[in-house]
Amino acid sequence: MMTDDSLRETFLSSQEIYPGKIIRVEKWQVRLPNGETALREIVRHNGAAAIVPVDAAGNVTLVRQHRIAVDRFTWEIPAGKLDSPGEDPFHAARRELEEETGLQAASWRLLSTIDTTPGFCNEKIAIYLATDLSQHPSHPDTDEFLGVARMPLSEAVARCMAGEFHDSKTVIGLLMAHRVLGAADVPFASARTTIQRGTAAPSSPIAK
Repeated sequence: MMTDDSLRETFLSSQEIYPGKIIRVEKWQVRLPNGETALREIVRHNGAAAIVPVDAAGNVTLVRQHRIAVDRFTWEIPAGKLDSPGEDPFHAARRELEEETGLQAASWRLLSTIDTTPGFCNEKIAIYLATDLSQHPSHPDTDEFLGVARMPLSEAVARCMAGEFHDSKTVIGLLMAHRVLGAADVPFASARTTIQRGTAAPSSPIAK
């Protein structure tokens, strides 16, 4: 039986290629499982936090923006990068939710922390479910141009399944939130109580 150790690549050295503001690009030399060496091009990123904000009526708030890298207008859950590698993603999530949408949440649950593109990048995104929402003024960054809209969570999930939503963190967050809240089989109010009173995995506490 093949073990993980028989698949492991071992880091040997690195060389910085591009020290960007958001990303750093490095060239790594690694030792392969067969003892040979190879080069890997690695993008290093501080990480990010994303939020699925669902109100008491079962509506999710999404943001609309143009992503120039793929030349596409996208519907996305609110999100933003960590200010530093050591920043608590939960703190970033609260900040980004209010900046982009003006929403504050009294109840939070960590849904997952995902590796976005592990083939070449170390970016991780912590995805949270936020409920018990209240509306306040938004204040996006000066270089952020966003549209904000609400739609039923069930509609957003249907649009994911129809291939209309392309952003990966958004698809994952919406599907997980829909499952956690009980999908169509559980009244939303009952599901919301579960979120408030439930328990999360170790190191992933519900924050209130």
